[in-house]
Amino acid sequence: MERGARVGVTTVDGGTGPGCGARRGRPVKRSVAALATVVAAALAAGCSAPSGPVDDARGAGHGPAGHRPDSADPAPAAPSPSRPERTPGGADHDPGVRTPPPAGPLLAVKIDNVRAARPQTGLDAADIVYVEPVEGGLSRLMAVYATKLPKAVGPVRSARESDLELLRQFDRPVLAFSGAQRKLLPLIGEAPLRPVTPDAVPGAYYRGADGQAPHNLYVRPGRLLPSAPGAAALTTGFRFGAAPDGGTPRTSRTVRYPAARFTFEWSPGRRRWLVSTDGRATTTTTADGRRAAPATVVVQYMKVRASAYHDSLGNHTPYPETVGAGKAEVLRDGRSYAVRWKRPTAEEGTRFTTNDGRPVAFAPGQVWVVFAKAP
Repeated sequence: MERGARVGVTTVDGGTGPGCGARRGRPVKRSVAALATVVAAALAAGCSAPSGPVDDARGAGHGPAGHRPDSADPAPAAPSPSRPERTPGGADHDPGVRTPPPAGPLLAVKIDNVRAARPQTGLDAADIVYVEPVEGGLSRLMAVYATKLPKAVGPVRSARESDLELLRQFDRPVLAFSGAQRKLLPLIGEAPLRPVTPDAVPGAYYRGADGQAPHNLYVRPGRLLPSAPGAAALTTGFRFGAAPDGGTPRTSRTVRYPAARFTFEWSPGRRRWLVSTDGRATTTTTADGRRAAPATVVVQYMKVRASAYHDSLGNHTPYPETVGAGKAEVLRDGRSYAVRWKRPTAEEGTRFTTNDGRPVAFAPGQVWVVFAKAP
């Protein structure tokens, strides 16, 4: 029998999430002991909350084996026909157009990005892919889905404290992850999101046949959401439209972490940036091995401090501060633009502007945002 999953960093023993009535931006503080009561209430009300052991970010994890990503999975529900599909950030694309409220929450999935986890599944269907620094100089991905739900996404791994700040820009999103550090659980329980782990939703998660734990846990988005909520759920602050004036021609850009490397190469034929990780093409587990190819890449420079949490080897978790302001580089249409970013509060999206304050629009399509430490 297949099982579902939840977030993590090191070793933990159980998890919890807010009840169905929790509101965005209004966390309710509760002790670790009280979380068990909340879990029971949430399950009774139909909410998802984790229970049981969770991923330690370096451990073997758990779950049934023998399944291949994208195989024997029910097709995800199509977006509601009553809601027009819009380019992410469409509310900012045309101020004269009234954007309808989203049909429901969007889905965010923490995705493993070490060599043993590649190629990933479902990455090409994401609207936004955030690249985050983690312990040991490595990286992890946060893929956000609003306009399309693929059959499967993964490998799913643990979340970090900084994810809670990043996700506050959305209206109670669903967070799929594999485990969480015990001391982090109270913060997850207070966050205005719906955490979903393998133990919370039986059948939503499964172990793939081609990899070894913990790098083979996958989630079926169609069993977490009835349908894709649409682009109106992407309250990121991003704008989409014509390219800004100026810019510098650029065909390649590399971003380095201490133990990871990302290269984005411009493809004039595809009008996309082809992604490579650690010197190898970043592909997905589709039949044609589809290359990750966002229309826009953002290298966002920010303060990266040490979190209060650490992994099982004692490495402190990096905390990229996504609230604040700083410099960034936007890559689109084969050109590079030096811009500024600003996110005043965690409840708001991030605005990108030229140095003289004019909004910067992204190219329509998938966006990759790489968090980089400010010089």
